[in-house]
Amino acid sequence: MPTPDGPGDLLVVGAGVIGLATAWRVAARGATVTVADPAPGSGACHVAAGMLTPVSEVTYGEEPLLRLGLASRDRYPAFVAELEEVSGRRTGYRGDGVLQVAFDSDDLAFLEELRRFQQSLGLTVEALSGRECRRLEPMLAPSVRGGLLAAEDGSIDPRRLTAALLAAVEKEGVRIVRRRATHLLVERDRAAGVRLEDGEELRADMVLLAAGAWSSDLQGLPEGVVPQVRPVKGQVLRLRSKIPFLERTTRGVVRGSSIYLVPREDGELVVGATQEEMGFDTTVTAGGLWQLLRDARELLPGVTELEFTEVSAGLRPGSPDNAPVLGASALPGLFLATGHFRNGVLLTPITADVMAEILVDGTVPPEAAPFTADRFAGEARA
Repeated sequence: MPTPDGPGDLLVVGAGVIGLATAWRVAARGATVTVADPAPGSGACHVAAGMLTPVSEVTYGEEPLLRLGLASRDRYPAFVAELEEVSGRRTGYRGDGVLQVAFDSDDLAFLEELRRFQQSLGLTVEALSGRECRRLEPMLAPSVRGGLLAAEDGSIDPRRLTAALLAAVEKEGVRIVRRRATHLLVERDRAAGVRLEDGEELRADMVLLAAGAWSSDLQGLPEGVVPQVRPVKGQVLRLRSKIPFLERTTRGVVRGSSIYLVPREDGELVVGATQEEMGFDTTVTAGGLWQLLRDARELLPGVTELEFTEVSAGLRPGSPDNAPVLGASALPGLFLATGHFRNGVLLTPITADVMAEILVDGTVPPEAAPFTADRFAGEARA
C-alpha cells in the first residue's frame, strides 16, 4: 500500500494492454512492479482489431462509459507519442476518423436514429449520402445507401501496442514473470501476493488483478471479492492487400448485423467480429467466418480478392453491466482493472492513469467513480 516514503511494491496479474500500461505508469512513479503472465500479450488484445470508437459505438444507457471512452480516446495522441519515444516502437495509431455505412434502407434508418442519439449527447458526426461515402472509400459497393463519419474516432494495432508496452515496462525496470498465477495469498485479511503454477510465491504490498476474462479464476479469492467477469467470444479474420484497400476504419450495418474492417499501414485488413456467449470456447467456426465474409462482401465486393492470412477467436472480459471494474476490491491490498468487454484497447490510457492514481496516491479520480467494484455488491462470487 502507499506509504509516506513512497508507493509500495505492486504485483500485476495479467500482461494484456491494461496490465502492462498500468505497470508502466506505476513504475514510472517510483514503485517496484512485477507482472505475472505465462504469455504476455496473448489474450484478447492479440485478437482485437483496436478500434478507438466511442462515438461510433455509443449505446443507449451507457453514457458514463461514453464519457470514459471519449476521455481515453482524447489521451491517445499524447499516450502514443510518449510510448513510442520510450519504447522505440511504432504502435500503428491512426486518428483519421471512422466511417459507418448502411447497406439497405432499414440499415440507413438505424443509422439516422443513431445519429440523432449521438447529437443529443453533443457528439459530432456527419451524415453522408451513399455517393459521399464512396467518395471517401471507393471500394464500397454501389448499393451502400449512406453513412456517418465520426472524424475524431480512430484505431491502433493492439499487437504493436503490446510490443511497445512490453519494451517500455522493461525499460522502467518492471520484472516480467512468464508463469501463471494460480492462487492469491491472503495474510491477516489482506492480499499479500500470489502463488505461481510451479509453487513459487511472489509477494507484494498490492496485487492488481488485470487478467481479463480469467480475472475471477484465481484460487483463494474470498467470496464476494471479484465480480462475475465472463468470457465473450469474438471471431476475427485477417486479410492482406498489396495496394491500399481502405483509407480508414469502416463499420457497416448489413441487414441489421454489424461488421467492421480496420486497415493497417502494412496492408493488413482486420475483419470482425462475432459476439458469442460460449464460455471459454475459442473454437473458430465455419458459421462465424461465413457471417463475417458474407457481410464484408456485401459492403466491399472486392474483399474476396484479398489474401487470407489468419483467423482467430478471443475472449472479451464482460462484467455484469459490460463496463470496466476499476479500483480497490473488498479485500484490502487487492485491486481490480478488468471487465472492459469491447473497450479494453480504447480504455487503456485512462485505465492506466486512473489505476496509477489509485495505487500510488490512494485516491479515486472522478473518471473512475462510476466504475468501482462496490456497484456489484451482492452480485459477486468467489
